[in-house]
Amino acid sequence: MSRAYLTALRERGHEVWWFANQFEGGAREETIEGIRIIRGGGQGTSIGQAIQWYRHQKPFNLVIDQHHGIPWFAPWWSRTKSIAYIHEVLGPIWSAFYRWPLSALGRSQERWTHWLYRKVPFWTPSESTKRALHEHGVREVKVLPNGTDTIPLMGLDSKPLEPPLRLIAVSRLAPNKRVDHAIAAVSLLIKAGVQAHLTIVGAGESEGQLRKLAHDPPLAGFIRFAGQLSEADKNAELRRAHFLVHTSLREGWGLNVIEANAMGTPAIVYPVGGLVDSTVHDQTGIVTNTEAPESVSQSLEALLRSPEKYERLRQGAWERSKTFQWSRVLPLACDWLEQQAAA
Repeated sequence: MSRAYLTALRERGHEVWWFANQFEGGAREETIEGIRIIRGGGQGTSIGQAIQWYRHQKPFNLVIDQHHGIPWFAPWWSRTKSIAYIHEVLGPIWSAFYRWPLSALGRSQERWTHWLYRKVPFWTPSESTKRALHEHGVREVKVLPNGTDTIPLMGLDSKPLEPPLRLIAVSRLAPNKRVDHAIAAVSLLIKAGVQAHLTIVGAGESEGQLRKLAHDPPLAGFIRFAGQLSEADKNAELRRAHFLVHTSLREGWGLNVIEANAMGTPAIVYPVGGLVDSTVHDQTGIVTNTEAPESVSQSLEALLRSPEKYERLRQGAWERSKTFQWSRVLPLACDWLEQQAAA
C-alpha cells in the first residue's frame, strides 16, 4: 500500500524518502522506483534512528507518520507539516495477542496516543476507522479508499451456486483473524447436511492449531490448507470459490474482499470495522448478524435457497471492484497529500 502511494508521488515529480525499520539482509540505503529508502533500528529503537537521520536532511514539505499500534511521533521532532496514516484502530486486537494487563495497557496507550495527535490530520481507508478515531478525540480525518493490484475479470464466468459449496479464507493465520470461526462454520454446514469445502490461503502462528481443528470429525477431508500463493494462484482460487469467508476481529479495510469481488466472488463477513466498509450488505456480499460461526452458516444456507440472489451479489461485487483500481484511487490521494504539503 505505502509503496503504491509513494511511487505515485514520485511519478508526479516529488522527491520521496521512506524511513523504515532495519531487517536482516536489508540494505541500509537503496532506491526502488525512485523512492529513496533508509532503514535503521527495530522495535524500540527505530524512532531514535529516524530522528538522528532526519536531523541531517534538508527540510521536507510533508512527513507521513504511519501508525500501527505505536507511531513515530513525527509532529514533535520533524519541524514541518505532518499527517498521520492509519489503517485501523487496534482496540480489541490488543486482547487477541496479549493477556491482561498488557492488553489493557496497549488499548490505553493507543487511546492516549490518538488524543495526543488530536490536532494532526489523519488519513485512513474506511469510515469505520474514521469513527473510531473521532471517538478517541481526533478532529480531522480524511477517508481515501485503498486500491488493489487485482484486475477485475473481463466478464463474469458461469459459477452456479450448487453443492459442493466452495468457500475460501485468505488471511494471515493469526489469533485476530479468527480463521477458526470459518472452520467452525463449515462444521455446522456439514452437520446440517450441506456439502461444503473450505480452502485456507495464508500462513502464520495459528496454523498448527487450525490444522488440528481441521482434522477433527466431521471436518477431515473438507478443509484444505493451500499455504502462501502467488498472486496468479491466489486469484485462481478466489475465482473458483463461491464465497470468501472473512471472520476477522477487526480490519482497517479488508483488501482481500475487493480482490475476491474482482474475481466474481462475493464475501460473507462479520459485522466489524473495515469489513462493513469493504462489503456492502445485500449488494456485494453478506454482513452477518453476529460475530459467530452460526451466523455464517445460516447466511450461507439461506443463500443456497436463493441462487438468483447469489448471482445478483456476484454482479454487484464485480462491478464495485472496478472502482478500487489504483488508476482511480491514486490521483485522489496524491491531490490530498499535495494540498496538505501546501497548507
